[in-house]
Amino acid sequence: MASTTPTDTPPAPPVARKPARPKTGSAGDKVFLGLSRGSGILLLVIMASIAVFLTYRAALAVSKDEGNFLTTFDWNPAGDPPVFGIAVLLFGTIVSSVIAMAIAVPVAVGIALFISHYAPRKLAAPLAYVVDLLAAVPSIVYGIWGALVLVPYLEGLNLWLDQFFGWTYIFEKTEVGVARSLFTVGILLAIMILPIVTSVSREVFLQVPKMNEEAALALGATRWEVIRLSVLPFGRSGVISASMLGLGRALGETMAVATVLSPSFLISGHLLNPGGGTFAQNIAAKFDEADAYGRDALIASGLVLFVLTLLVNGAARLIIARRKEYSGANA
Repeated sequence: MASTTPTDTPPAPPVARKPARPKTGSAGDKVFLGLSRGSGILLLVIMASIAVFLTYRAALAVSKDEGNFLTTFDWNPAGDPPVFGIAVLLFGTIVSSVIAMAIAVPVAVGIALFISHYAPRKLAAPLAYVVDLLAAVPSIVYGIWGALVLVPYLEGLNLWLDQFFGWTYIFEKTEVGVARSLFTVGILLAIMILPIVTSVSREVFLQVPKMNEEAALALGATRWEVIRLSVLPFGRSGVISASMLGLGRALGETMAVATVLSPSFLISGHLLNPGGGTFAQNIAAKFDEADAYGRDALIASGLVLFVLTLLVNGAARLIIARRKEYSGANA
């Protein structure tokens, strides 16, 4: 009688199961769902209410404006007839913010890289704490420091720039006066947004997968090559979004700019000359002394600043959403 041996049969493939859906039938889940949904809806209602209020008051002011709201250099809503425009304010806001970004972003990225990849742990922790602490300093403190310390010491820098770079027209100083210019405002704003950009960039650089860095080191890459090939490409979106957040604060900064700037309604390409203005500074300086129509005019300028801020924050959100690691989609 022939003996039979059992044949090995391959195991059956595992059956894919759908992930179990969380139960939401309890009273606590329903309450939490309602509160979360209500909070989101409330936020949208508040933003819509602000937009409607600003648009309504701005329409009342612009309808009586005898000048062009977008191109007029003067600001005299109390005149007869009222004439005002945002050309100078828009120019000053954009120019000062661009100067701030050009100075702050490279320095912030360098500080973030030093804290995350170069500094020893005993030095990195205190530096990170100091940077985070600087982000919480009130803007009026920066403004007082800028008026008492920064403005006097920048006079020498302005003379040096005028002497060696005056041929660029931008750094040509054609008026005598203290350094209460858009260039000074840009430097002060750069100091103010530096902690924000540094903190966010540092956290992004710390999220770089260690496997990528170790693989580059195993191939013989230097520390700088690891940063250039692994860290910076991974953190590019995070740095851009951090810069957008800093730009949002620079656009809406009020007290620090009002303390440092010597306002005037003239547009000049000579950034070292005193004068200029920004949306937030103009609103803070003239709101108390304005009548009802003048406040509507200031609200109209605030609407433009509101739109600019929304565009900046929206751009930052779109950049963050491009990388699921930052948007929270994998959480």
